[in-house]
Parts: sequence; C-alpha cells; structure tokens
Amino acid sequence: MSAVDAPPVTSGTILRFLRVTLHVGFAVLLAVGVIRLLMDQSEGPGRYWYLALSVLLATTYLVGTVAEKRYSAGDMHQNPRRFAVLWLALITAMWAVLMLGSVEFSWLVFPLFFLHLHLLPRWAGLATAVLMTVGVILAQWSSAGSSFPPLPVIVGPVFGAAFAVATSKAYRLLYQEGEYQRLAADELRRTRAELAATQHESGVLAERARLAREIHDTLAQGFSSIILVSRAALRSLESGDLESTTESLTMVEATAAENLAEARNFVRGLSSPALTETSLVESLSRLCSKTQREAAARGGSLRCSFRLDGEPAELPQPYKVTLLRAAQASLANVWLHAKAKSAVVSLAFLGSEVTLDVFDDGRGFEPDKLADTVAGRADGSGFGLRSLRERVVAQRGTMTIESAPGEGTVVAVRLPLNGGRIGSGAEQSGTEQFGAEQFDAEQGESA
Repeated sequence: MSAVDAPPVTSGTILRFLRVTLHVGFAVLLAVGVIRLLMDQSEGPGRYWYLALSVLLATTYLVGTVAEKRYSAGDMHQNPRRFAVLWLALITAMWAVLMLGSVEFSWLVFPLFFLHLHLLPRWAGLATAVLMTVGVILAQWSSAGSSFPPLPVIVGPVFGAAFAVATSKAYRLLYQEGEYQRLAADELRRTRAELAATQHESGVLAERARLAREIHDTLAQGFSSIILVSRAALRSLESGDLESTTESLTMVEATAAENLAEARNFVRGLSSPALTETSLVESLSRLCSKTQREAAARGGSLRCSFRLDGEPAELPQPYKVTLLRAAQASLANVWLHAKAKSAVVSLAFLGSEVTLDVFDDGRGFEPDKLADTVAGRADGSGFGLRSLRERVVAQRGTMTIESAPGEGTVVAVRLPLNGGRIGSGAEQSGTEQFGAEQFDAEQGESA
C-alpha cells in the first residue's frame, strides 16, 4: 500500500499507541524487577513475600486497565474512573514497598509518573512526581552505599520525571484534540442526518407537487369531461334525441379510454400517451378537435382551431409535455367556463424560443383583482393554471395571462431553445404572477 493509500493517523490512534506502550512498559519493568529478585542469591522468606507482592501488583494493575478498556468499549456500564485514585494509591504503595526490598523495582517509577500526571489534578500529579523522584534517588543512593549520591543517581530520575511531565502535557493536548474531533464528528453526523431528512422531506414535497400536477392535468380533467358529457347524454336521452345521446356516449367512451391510458402510463412513469406515437403538432391539432367535439356533446358551439407558425424543431420531451399540458389546461377552462364561441391554439417556433398561445373570445376577467386561490380551493379545484405555471418555470420559461371583462383571454407560454433563458416567474409583474390563479378563479370551478 502506498503512502497515499494509507489510512490517516488520527489523535485517537496516537493515544491508543501511547496507552499500549505505557502498559507494556509497566509489564516489562515489573518483569525485570522480578527476574533480578529471583537472581538474588540471598536466602530468606522476605524474597517470597516480595514475589507475592509483585504478583498482587501485576493483578491490581491489570484489573484497572481491563476495567477502563471495557468501559471505553461500552461493555461495562459503571465508570471505573471514580475508583482511579484508590487504584493508583494501591499500586503506588505496593511499588514503594517493592522498591524498599529491591532497588531494581525503582525503574517502575517512569510509567507511574504518567499515571499520576494523567489521573490526578495537575498540581497533585506534579507533587507526587517530585516525591517519587526523591524516593527513587534515595533508594538508589542507599543501594550504592556511597557517602554522597552519584551524579547518574540524581540525573536519571530527574530527567525521567521531566520527560514524563512533558510527555504527559503532550498526551493531554492530544486527548483534548481527540475530544474536539469526536465532538466535531458527532456534530457532523447530526448535521448530515438533519440534511438528509430535510432533503428527503423536500423530495417528498416536490414529488407530491408533481403528482398533483399530473393528476390534475390528466385524470381530473378527463373525469370532469366524462361527468359533463354524461349529463348532456342524459338530457338528450330524456328528450328522445338518440343521435345526440349516441354521440355523447361515444365521447364518454373515448375520454374514458384516454384516461385509462394516462393512468397506466402514469403508473409506469411514462410521458403522456398522446406524445408516444404522434408529434406535438399532431397532438395539439387532435386536442383542438377533441375539445370542439366535447363542447358539442354537451350542447355547446365552441369552434377550436390550431395554428402553426415557423418550422417545427425537435423539442426535448419535458418541453413537449409542458406545452401539451398548457394547451389542455387552458382549453379545459375555455370550454368549461369561459362561455366562448371560438378558441385558437397557436404554436410558434421563433428560433430562440418556442411559444404557445391559447386565445378565446369568452367572458374574460380582470387580472388586477387577485383572488385568494394560491393554494387551490377546499374541494381540490382551482389548481390548474397554478400547477401549469410551476411546470413552465421548471423549464426556465414564462407564462403570462392577458384578459379583460368581455374581451376574452390569452394564455401565453414561452420556453427557451438552445439552452437560453427567458426570465423567471419571480421576474414577472404581479399581474403575470397571479394571472393563472385569477383566471382559474374567475372563470369558475375547474376540476
């Protein structure tokens, strides 16, 4: 594995290495003292007492370190930290007794320095380090049998104590950094979880809005048409006009079949079936013919025509669906509520943009009178052109409404071609921004 591929060394890794080194050093120094004690040729029961005390010291030290390890790993619920001072006092007292019996145990003072400086308050750790250094110097001076302590006897313990203090300070700094990293990692995980939850919620809301648009622009309009045409068929049947009744029932059957196709494609996540086998131009032309037949089936006299300007260009599928839904939503309001005599759907390719205009000569309305229908009405209606505006804005286009009482209405949709941009809904005037909702409200109740 190369240096680039090697895992990063963190402060936690360094701290674990130092702890393992400390425990191994304690075990090695204790083993050296026991071996030197066994090599002592002097006889007497005292040696065996010191050996037993060495075993007790090793056991006590091992119990404390294992308890701390299990608590850190989560295997033990009770924190052994509250017994740390008692544990440290026991192993220090046993070390002092062993050092009196054999000076070889004095070297255990180096790992004990680290334990005192780590487990005790700063001032207490320094005080005990000084006392243990003096004790080691006295023990080695007594073992040397000289009238004045040799220089190595003084320099060795003092240098060891100073090194232990410096290393303990570095250990504390690493420990604090490790805690900061742990807290930062916990905060990062919490922030990521909150971000994921927010993104999930946003995705759910966006999907709900998309489903609402699809259902309104397809199934809801189809069902509304079926209801109105079936009512017209019932009236024709009651009056004995079988020809009109047959025409209305035929229209009901055709609309139901189209709704079924829309529902199946909706479940499969496909686009409108009106665009799967025909072009946008053909789909719009058929929509105009269908709208005129539906108006006639319910006793109306709406003339609906389609006009194409410019050379048709290949459009992305989202554009095709948006323009088709725009025409469907606009004509649904025209033949249901505008009381218009004629309507014109105009599709134009103007080089840098494609436009769709739907004009009717119906009763119109005043766009300046903004109705409170932004969220739709309680029965689920009033949603049509608002959802259409969301479709258009999602494709970086614009939608405007022009109308006046008695002068009809024009719904204009513009979509950019070649990656261009034609403003946004936020850049439009108040009339344009709320024109869709006002149109839907003034024209009456749509599906």
